[in-house]
Formats: sequence, C-alpha cells, structure tokens
Amino acid sequence: MSESSPAVERALASAQELAATREDVVRLADWFLGLLQEEWGRPAELVGKFGLDLERILAEIAAEAASSPVAPDANTLFTKARDSAIALRGESTLTTDFLLLATIAADDSFQARLAELGLEMTAIQNALRSDQFSTEEVSLEGDVFVMTDSAEVTEAARIVDVNLNRARESLRVLDDYARFVLDDAFLTGQFKQLRHKLVDASSALPPHLLLSARDTRQDVGTELSGLGEYERPSAAKVATANVKRLQECLRSLEEFGKVISVPFAKAVEAIRYETYTLERILVRGGSTLERLQEAKLYVLLTGSQCEAALDWTIAEAASGGATIFQMREKNLTDRERLDRARRMRNWTRQAGALFIVNDRLDLAKLVEADGVHLGQDDLSVAAARKILGPDSLIGVSTHNLAQVREAILDGADYLGVGPTFPSSTKEFGEFPGLEFVRQVSAETAWPTFVLGGITLGNVREVVSAGGRRIAVSAAIARAEEPAAVAQAFLQVLNTAR
Repeated sequence: MSESSPAVERALASAQELAATREDVVRLADWFLGLLQEEWGRPAELVGKFGLDLERILAEIAAEAASSPVAPDANTLFTKARDSAIALRGESTLTTDFLLLATIAADDSFQARLAELGLEMTAIQNALRSDQFSTEEVSLEGDVFVMTDSAEVTEAARIVDVNLNRARESLRVLDDYARFVLDDAFLTGQFKQLRHKLVDASSALPPHLLLSARDTRQDVGTELSGLGEYERPSAAKVATANVKRLQECLRSLEEFGKVISVPFAKAVEAIRYETYTLERILVRGGSTLERLQEAKLYVLLTGSQCEAALDWTIAEAASGGATIFQMREKNLTDRERLDRARRMRNWTRQAGALFIVNDRLDLAKLVEADGVHLGQDDLSVAAARKILGPDSLIGVSTHNLAQVREAILDGADYLGVGPTFPSSTKEFGEFPGLEFVRQVSAETAWPTFVLGGITLGNVREVVSAGGRRIAVSAAIARAEEPAAVAQAFLQVLNTAR
C-alpha cells in the first residue's frame, strides 16, 4: 500500500469497533463516523467548510448505521481513495479526506442520503481539488501544522526528511553495536525505544509533505565527505561517531521542525536529551570495560575478620589473582578508618590492585582511592561523581532488575549483584539468589560482581547462572592460604564461557 497517514489506521480501527459493538459487519456508516469522529481531523475540517451542522449529521448517520449499506473491504476503499488523490491532486498518499470521498462514492443510496443532509460529493471533490495542504492550516492528531508560506515549509520539510533518515540510520548502527558487539540486551532495548519514539514523533507529520520535498539528485552535499569520515579503527569508534551524528541530526530536526510543528520539535528535543545519557554509557562504558576487563575477583575486607595481618592478606590474594580490594569498616572511629584507608591504599598500590572504599566518599577522596562503592541508600552516582571526579570508579549494590537498569543509566561503572547466598560476614534480610544472577546476565554485559556468601563450594553454581565476576569476603579473609583460594576461584571463573 502507498504511504498513508496514521489517521487512516485510526479510522479503520474506529469503523471496526463501531461494527463490533453491534456484532455486525462494517458498514459505510461506520467508516463515515470513524473518519469524522476526530474533531480536528481533516474530514471534519473539510465538512466544516460547508457550514453544515456536523453534530446533527453524525447523530443521524449513527442512528441509521445498522441499515447502512455494507462497506467494501478496506483495500478496495483504500484503492479508490488513492485513485481519487492521484486524479485530483497528482499524489498517491492515502489520507483521510480522500478516504471520506471514497466512502461516500461507494454506494449511490448512501451518497444520496448524505446529499439530503447537505453533504454533496461534487462539492467535496471540488474542495479537495482546490485544497493545497501546503497553503492552509491543517491539524493531525490534535497538533496544528501552520503552513503560511509553501516555499519556506518545503525547505524545512526537506531538511526534516533528510535528518529523519540520518537519525534512523544512526540509531540502527547503535542498536547493532549494543546488540552484537556489547551483547547487551538492556542497551539494545534503550536504542530500540529511541527508534520507536522517533517514529512516533514523526508519524504526526504528513508523509506526502516530506516525500514531496525530497530531492536527492539536486542535493549538493551527496558528493561531499568530511575529514575522518572513513576513519573507524574500531567498533567502539563507530558507535561514538554515530551517537554524535545522531545528536546533530536531532538538533537540526528540532530547529527546522518548529517551522512545521512545535509538538514535533518538542518530542525530538526530549529524544535528544536521552541520547546524552546513552552517550555517557557508551563512552564511559568503553573505558570502564577496558579498566575492569581482567577484574574477576573482588575482595571485600574488614580488618577484624581477617585470619592474618591485613597487609599480608592483600598481598597474598593479589598474588593469587585478586585485582580489586574494598575496605568495609563499620566499627572504627573516623580517625581509625582514615588511617586504615591510607594503609590499604599503600598496600593495594604495591600489589598493583585497585582500591575501593565502601560508602565513605570523603575517605576515598582523602586517600586517593580508585573509587567508592555505594548502597541503595547512599548518595547518588551523580553526587559521588561530583565529589570524586570523572576518573573514579563508582560501584552500586543492586538487588533487583529495576535497580540494575537505574544504576547503569545513572552512570555506575560496575554493579554488585546479590546477595546470592547467606553470608558469614554480613546479615541480609532477603536473598535475590541465583535467579537474580540469571536475570542480570541476560539483561546486560555491564561489569557485574556477584556477591553474598560465595565460596569454593558454590562458585560453580554462580558460573552456571551466568556470573563471570565475583566479590568475596570470608572465603579470602579467613583463608590460611589466600593466594591458593584466589587461584582456585579464578580457575573456575576462567572456565566459564
């Protein structure tokens, strides 16, 4: 079928619903009522030009609907409407005003009845023949498109058409990157949602306006290419270039869209703001993934729970392959915590490992830790970023998928997922368990550390559920040989596929 407006689909649905309420076939009256029920639709505006009492006409046709002639099938009406559009306007776009004409012309008796009510087909044909959409004020979906100067509107429409195509192309590239390179269902879904939102925003624009303004052969820019246009050394660079391209297209759509429809421009503006969040995820996510690529074993340490000296435990665990250590101290004074943090910073630096402070942003900043880990009741990621700066790693504990999605959008560098099993070092009220691990592994490829009661005895269950990184405490802190335990954990994690 040729291009059609969204209003045509609504009219079809309305006609079918009216017939269904009577448990009847679709009749011409159903089509007529479906086309005219939108107060600001083109058929209602067309009938309004004749000075008729639309409410009275609708009421009388509705009362006679059950005895109205049976309507031809929808495709027949669409074909008749398209033929009329070509004959009267020289275009094949299927719109509701020509569908109204086809409905009236479908049966002589129905046509005569409408003539009795003052609505004559000849008058409608003449109005449609002389009606040029580009020089009048027309409404679709409740939004007014003011066309005061056809030349200016055509110019704006040409720009809108080009940038809609570019934006859709960029979103497809980003969708493919999230799906096939990152293997991330959550981000793939985010880009699909943006594509749908862009389609929804553009569906209110009359399609024939954009198509009639298109002139690719006369586009002076088709033979030009910018510097670096073909320099894409990696898939990540492709994604970065396309998110920038998308934002530029959306800005142009927003500005030139105002000439055609302010509601359209506002919808595009909202989409543009969403792309900034997704850009941050893509760009920062790339650098974070590189930084945490080899990080599979994360050790949470409380000095009082360690079997041996804290510095020895860190050195041993790091020699066994642990790459991140977190200070979790709840029962020390602030001065004692600061002193402990300074020493752990030195020990982890000597071991070549990353150092994270739990909760306390002030301590993390004072000792130049690599980052901080936040719980659900702690400061937001954005607030932590302002305090610690752009290079600090910020992790967030999550206990359900909603929190996972929120943390990623907020800008968390990694996620803590759990608790998975009962822990000997920390009490938990509930356990999302292995099912949560399965959900997260299917949802996102973001750096995720499964935590809560993980031991050498159950780590294979974590791996089977999709976990590829773990955070442990007692299993290392209370081990007589932390290096051997760390190696054993990594042996299991490294066999995961």
